[in-house]
Amino acid sequence: MGRIFISACMSREREGSYHSDNPNQTKSAMQIIWLRDQIVAELRSRGSQVLTTPDDYTEEAAVQWINNHARIGDIAIEIVPNFKGASIFYIANNNQRKKQGELILLLLKSRLPQMVTRGCLPDTVALYGKLVFCRQAVIPSLSLEVCFLNLPDEREMIRNMALGLSDGLTGWSQEVSGGGQYILPSFPVYSAIQIQVNERNYDEQGLLINDNAYIPIDLADRLGVVFNHSSLFFQHQGIVYLKAIELRDYNIAVKFDQVNSTVILRSNLRISRHEIEQIMGYGKTSLAYLTSFIEENNEKALSNFPDLPKLYIEEAAIEGVNHDLAFAQMCLETDFLDFAHEIKPSQNNFARLGTIGGGASFATFTSSSLGVRAHIQHLKAYASREPLVQDVIDPRFDLVTRGVAPCLSQLAGRWSANLGYRDQIMAILRRLYESADLL
Repeated sequence: MGRIFISACMSREREGSYHSDNPNQTKSAMQIIWLRDQIVAELRSRGSQVLTTPDDYTEEAAVQWINNHARIGDIAIEIVPNFKGASIFYIANNNQRKKQGELILLLLKSRLPQMVTRGCLPDTVALYGKLVFCRQAVIPSLSLEVCFLNLPDEREMIRNMALGLSDGLTGWSQEVSGGGQYILPSFPVYSAIQIQVNERNYDEQGLLINDNAYIPIDLADRLGVVFNHSSLFFQHQGIVYLKAIELRDYNIAVKFDQVNSTVILRSNLRISRHEIEQIMGYGKTSLAYLTSFIEENNEKALSNFPDLPKLYIEEAAIEGVNHDLAFAQMCLETDFLDFAHEIKPSQNNFARLGTIGGGASFATFTSSSLGVRAHIQHLKAYASREPLVQDVIDPRFDLVTRGVAPCLSQLAGRWSANLGYRDQIMAILRRLYESADLL
């Protein structure tokens, strides 16, 4: 049986950083290490070979360490704390990895029935639309998020969690080792797949590696995509290939037809790469799509704000703002109306707008319609020099240099200190457009 790599990741927080002076993060980090050690001990008692990445490594360094030591038949899992229950992320479009993740969750629940799970999810629903551990590990990999802060009988629950995860990892490892379909770049074991581009068959074939579709680099050049990350590449018989799913970041739709072993690419989309980032303009999704999208991500999202999708469409149209982009930004800032951070639902503040005067509190609005209007006005303040159609509701409208940020990428460092702010909103916006079959 192959070996099992385990990486304990201290935090995958909102801004992507770990703060050792945060008591909740410190406790969750200790619990992750404890859980990891319990899994290692259990797996070794069953005769499995287990390797752990150094605790002081970043996620990228941990993946590189795994890639340097891995071989055929090995698997890798990352364990990350969160505050919403257990979920497993797999690289998008990989149905085999999805089934393996579902198996682990099923066996975890069998040992710990009270554990709340959010399911097995593609990494495209993650904060930045992808996860390093899922995308860049050369062996089959999954990223597990677990929640166990302030649990009663904490030690017993973590012990049962370790048993359930050990069951799942053992089953997954046996499946991978027995199948013999996994490879490292230095040892090619693969199968050929067909490629379809804009509904036409492509002359060359791709490769299926670790159940992930790869395409020839020449095709990426034809599509106008330039990559500079070597871990995405694989070379076979003089041809360089790259993971097809990475084309998604360049507004190319990527799907995989498992029945016909065909990767399907579309670049002739209804939304251009330039258009998708423009704040001013008009949205392309309907009320039904906005409603279904947010409910898919939080089934209780609209219980307090049933008219919110309608309000975003109406208020954005009045000021000429793209309602799709504004709605995606709202989903990010409120965590899909879960309000997991400082702002309360009663504040009707859907964009984390501040007040004036240097106070520590966020702005409060008397109704959801005024909260949406303030959000739209603040976007227009940044993106346009045109006057507002309606009276000013946004408390900081007059403090913004008008028209300084017409594109989404220019909000980073202005709306948010997080320089990855654009990527976070784009990850949600792409998912919205994919659900509406626009990407």
